[in-house]
Amino acid sequence: MDLNNANLRALKRKADEEHEATQSPKRIKALDQKVINKIAAGEIIIAPMHALKELIENAVDAGSKSLEITVKDGGLKLLQITDNGHGIHRGDLPILCERFTTSKLKEFNDLSSIATYGFRGEALASISHIAHLTITTKTADSSCAWRAHYADGKLVPTKPGQSAEPRPAAGRGGTQITVEDLFYNVPQRQKAFKSHSEEYAKILDVVGRYAVHCDGVAFACKKHGESSMGIAVSLNATITDRIRQIHGSAVANELIPLDVSNEQWGFKANGLASNANYHVKKTTILLFINHRAVESSAFRSAIQRTYAAFLPKGGHPFLYLSLEIDPWRVDVNVHPTKREVNFLNEDDIIELICDVIRAKLSEIDTSRTFMTQTLLSSTKPPPPNLIAQAPDSSKMKPSARIAENNLVRTDPSLRKITSMLTTSRSTQPLSGSELVYEKDDDRCHLQIRLNSVRSLRAAVRESMHGSLTEVFASHTYVGLVDTVRRLAAIQSGVKLYLADYAMVCNEYFYQIGLTDFGNFGVMRFSNPLGIRPLVAIGAEIEAQRSPSTIDLSRAAELVTQQLITRRNMLLEYFAMEITEEGLLCSLPLLVKGYMPSLSKLPTFLLRLGPCVEWHREKECFESFLTELASFYTPEQIPNNVDTGREKRVESEEPEACASEEGASERRRQLSYALEHILFPAFRSRLVACKGLLNGVVEVADLKGLYRVFERC
Repeated sequence: MDLNNANLRALKRKADEEHEATQSPKRIKALDQKVINKIAAGEIIIAPMHALKELIENAVDAGSKSLEITVKDGGLKLLQITDNGHGIHRGDLPILCERFTTSKLKEFNDLSSIATYGFRGEALASISHIAHLTITTKTADSSCAWRAHYADGKLVPTKPGQSAEPRPAAGRGGTQITVEDLFYNVPQRQKAFKSHSEEYAKILDVVGRYAVHCDGVAFACKKHGESSMGIAVSLNATITDRIRQIHGSAVANELIPLDVSNEQWGFKANGLASNANYHVKKTTILLFINHRAVESSAFRSAIQRTYAAFLPKGGHPFLYLSLEIDPWRVDVNVHPTKREVNFLNEDDIIELICDVIRAKLSEIDTSRTFMTQTLLSSTKPPPPNLIAQAPDSSKMKPSARIAENNLVRTDPSLRKITSMLTTSRSTQPLSGSELVYEKDDDRCHLQIRLNSVRSLRAAVRESMHGSLTEVFASHTYVGLVDTVRRLAAIQSGVKLYLADYAMVCNEYFYQIGLTDFGNFGVMRFSNPLGIRPLVAIGAEIEAQRSPSTIDLSRAAELVTQQLITRRNMLLEYFAMEITEEGLLCSLPLLVKGYMPSLSKLPTFLLRLGPCVEWHREKECFESFLTELASFYTPEQIPNNVDTGREKRVESEEPEACASEEGASERRRQLSYALEHILFPAFRSRLVACKGLLNGVVEVADLKGLYRVFERC
């Protein structure tokens, strides 16, 4: 059946709607000021906990040494905070609750050096638009306290017909702010709260955070009408004591101090972190940046990845950290509730902090206590001081039996599968006689603000695959499987995977190139190498791989000239030093301890000519780092030769090791690098992109294997 357009429109649109569509568009009008204020208040005061956070920060800014908080019905009926700070002058009370009235900020440029919690002057104004607000305050030079009532940002009388001016009242030094009937005029918001007890728990969480951080300030929080305190912290309590009172002795007894600073990034951090003996079901992070309680998903993820190597599966840490950054490096005005901030060099600062935590955990890792059981005899028994004495079984409390298909032993210090294999020579780390590391502690760290580099970094973050990243962050290296197909086995949880380590290495080295862009380490040749002969060798290798009619000698000369012409940029951004005479003096160092195969150097130099887009910035950096990652990626190596007979395995790459002795030595070096350098680096820094899904295959699941063997 055919329907024309008019019939279709008639079927889908009512007559009233069709009539309205023919009318002229609605005119734009300015919102009423009351509507504007309610909308703004709803963005800043989302729940009672946010109102209390603003009031606590104002009290601490006022120099308070004691805060008393009273809560009724989860803060919706009553939220009262009393401090002993400087108080508010009588003359400031009329404008106290107007928007953007503050004593902490005068000009916009002051944001670059702000050192207080509040600065916008919106908190009290927002509260006055959605609650009944009463303020009683007394300064040191005042003979009495003054009490004022506010509604919609203005002074209002206590009763109809009375004056709205502040009235004298009895009171002690400081300020008492009483918030009643929060969201009384926003019924939709009131209905959204599930229970009063849940909101009270959130309030205790906010008070607990500031009670831990604000050293030298006493905190007390309780429900209205009850004598018992939800939180009570004394004035002279240390940070550890505050954590013990709020979070319990279990975590307070297992804390390690942290102290990090770096003048280059302009920050210093100190705090307390739980060690490997403590773990709970949920990560607890108390993060303060310039004394402001904030949240950071990037910081939380980095901390969880760091602890994943030390805690059992499902275990999570506790961390309190106070991070002080130069104010001009921090943008505090990025979130209505100020719970998020932006600061320069975020990834680098997080990485430095995680490195310190990782080092601290490694130092005390041997102090953990475990129950032991009899294992198979090992060729090398563990040192006796690493085995804790099992507790008396008669004094142990009975515990629920763990299913056998959930028991996984991943402690490499006990015994590894490679200990059952006989080797003629011990595994040795990579070494190179032609290259030496150059260490220059005085070298200035280059600040990279190029939009092209930022765009490439953002593209990596956007392509991250969360589950695969977690696999690498929590994996245990099992062993090298095949050096021709470049496969390695890893374990994560109760699952065993085969990973294409060439594909993973390529992605990792590309990400390292972006992270360390402009700040690479240096591998310097003891004897500089001529680029022309190296490129000529690369051209010969390319000719053997794919014969063509191109004049390779001419192409090699063009590539050489291109590299010499671009030598200044290569040195500045990629630590690749080339002289005017065409001598290669150094290469960028991506991972200390790992040496790329120098047999790939001629091909790498040759490909820098046609495969790098030199004339466009972003494409140039992306293509160069791609070629650099390919150069660093481990090459294919023939597998071991069977005893008593020759078995030749041809490599797909012409530059792969040809001799049996050289291949055997390179195989030992690669095995060491994968186990002790590369895969540990993947665990801490790799962002697994979606493209790596084709390079990781699950081959076994412990629970699935149990089901198979149960049928046998």
